[in-house]
Amino acid sequence: MLMNTHEARLDALRKELKSRGLDGFVIPISDEHMSEYVGAYAQRLAWLTGFGGSAGTVVVLTDPTLEPSAAIFVDGRYTIQVRDQVDGRLYAYEGTPQSSPAKWLEARAPEGAVIGYDAWLHGAKWADTTGKALAAKGGKLVAVDSNPIDAIWEDQPAPSPAPALVHPSELAGETSEAKRAMVSEWLAGKSLDATVITALDSIAWLLNIRGTDVERTPVALSYVIAKADGTADLFIAEEKVTPELRQHLGNAVTIQPRDAFVPGLEALAGKRVAVDPDHAVSAIFDVLKQAGATVVEEHDPTVLPKAVKNPVEQQGHRDAQARDGGAVSRFLHWLSVEGPKGEVTEVSAADRLEMFRKACGDLRDLSFDTISGAGPNAAICHYRVTDETSLTLQPNSVYLVDSGGQYPDGTTDITRTVWIGPGEPGAEVKDRFTRVLKGHIALAMAVFPKGTTGSQLDVLARYALWQAGVDYAHGTGHGVGSFLSVHEGPQRIAKSAGGQAGSDQALIPGMFLSNEPGYYKAGEFGIRIENLILVEPRTIAGAEGEYYGFETLTHVPIERRLVDCSLLTRFEVEWWNTYHARVLEVVGPQLEGEGKAWLEAQCTPL
Repeated sequence: MLMNTHEARLDALRKELKSRGLDGFVIPISDEHMSEYVGAYAQRLAWLTGFGGSAGTVVVLTDPTLEPSAAIFVDGRYTIQVRDQVDGRLYAYEGTPQSSPAKWLEARAPEGAVIGYDAWLHGAKWADTTGKALAAKGGKLVAVDSNPIDAIWEDQPAPSPAPALVHPSELAGETSEAKRAMVSEWLAGKSLDATVITALDSIAWLLNIRGTDVERTPVALSYVIAKADGTADLFIAEEKVTPELRQHLGNAVTIQPRDAFVPGLEALAGKRVAVDPDHAVSAIFDVLKQAGATVVEEHDPTVLPKAVKNPVEQQGHRDAQARDGGAVSRFLHWLSVEGPKGEVTEVSAADRLEMFRKACGDLRDLSFDTISGAGPNAAICHYRVTDETSLTLQPNSVYLVDSGGQYPDGTTDITRTVWIGPGEPGAEVKDRFTRVLKGHIALAMAVFPKGTTGSQLDVLARYALWQAGVDYAHGTGHGVGSFLSVHEGPQRIAKSAGGQAGSDQALIPGMFLSNEPGYYKAGEFGIRIENLILVEPRTIAGAEGEYYGFETLTHVPIERRLVDCSLLTRFEVEWWNTYHARVLEVVGPQLEGEGKAWLEAQCTPL
């Protein structure tokens, strides 16, 4: 009989842990590749707790009489969501980075506790930090031979058997051979014999392949060992290999079964091997060290080249954005008509938006689950609508929709906050929306010298909100892939937080980022305005050194009814008018009739 309650699942896990002699176990949202979005088979934390976010960790102590005996750790994006989805009787709510599993275990685990973890789901740094925290009170962290959740999850899905797909060079802009040669040169320059590539989007970029193994991210489950002689070994399930894939990869890439990966690592005995601690799980380090390889911690050599898009990828993204802008604009026009009737729900709105995207041509998938938030649900930064939580869009309220599409030539991500009429929005909503808009414009207009990091620009997006004594608990911008992950590093725009990944990465022409300041009033409304932007060189007369700015890539009207024009400067009004003139130029030819008239009205200068 299947366990249909989260309490029953937690009880079953504790019994399994007890049978293994463990005093506790740590469960992350992760897979063997440390992916942000994971396949259905790896959704262990969601199955155990009901939490639907994309980032989080659970610690379960075997003894249920301890208080608390389990905890779930999430960052500021999920503070509200976790309380809605996870039973507070079963799990204590913990915020990161203020707390962490290591700190919690050090304080809560029994003296001498043996805490288990799956070394194929955690990074080596995490294992080291947590192990030291437990050792401080006589305990220890041990890697399990098999994941205990897999032992009790009776209907656990199998990994996807879908074939890997070739991503043609005319869309990639560069051949796989050229990319592998770059990695070969990098290895030779560091006197390394090989590097282990584990991040699925890095593998996809390096080999010019894609897949359908993970919802919302077009990747194929696999590993790569790239070598200094320019060859590579691809470890992938045999059912995923097609004749087209073999022909595409050629003789320089040896295809091996996925379960040959550990022997492939062991075969590197005596070699100097680069491994990225930010992307490779702890088990890979363990296997290599036990085999006698010299492990050298280095950043994945594909990450930065992947982030700096070539001209073909840049143009492909513009083309995808133009189609996507037409789809989102049609949706917003539809919403302006249907929303005030009081019959549209969060689910039906998300479904209709996906329908418009499919109609615009060659949509392969959404780039993430649409965040469709009405009223109080809009205040949940990364809200995920379900049939159980779906609200009806009420007349005279705020609606937030954050969505994106995966197209062969580009990955899109856009947020629009709209007013559902027929009445006029109140002063507070307009004030907060306009302050978010001012931050969005300030970042879009930024000009900055070479070497500037995203963390140095973050204050521009928050300044107007800070003046009113408010802020938002998420980053301002993330990198975006090229028909790959919607969240891509190493670049980001956010408050610098103790060396957080991407905080120190200089922005380089060719990088895609999001520009998405926001404001959230718990239980009432949420606001976010998001466009994607491209770092580009700027020519400044008399400039002493290189300077950069941003090209705005997203073309969809911004809600004018929520703007308090008295708060805008002349330069901000000029930006608004120039932006909307461009929206009309790009999207206008795609619309007709009432839709075209609506767009023209939305793009009328302030």
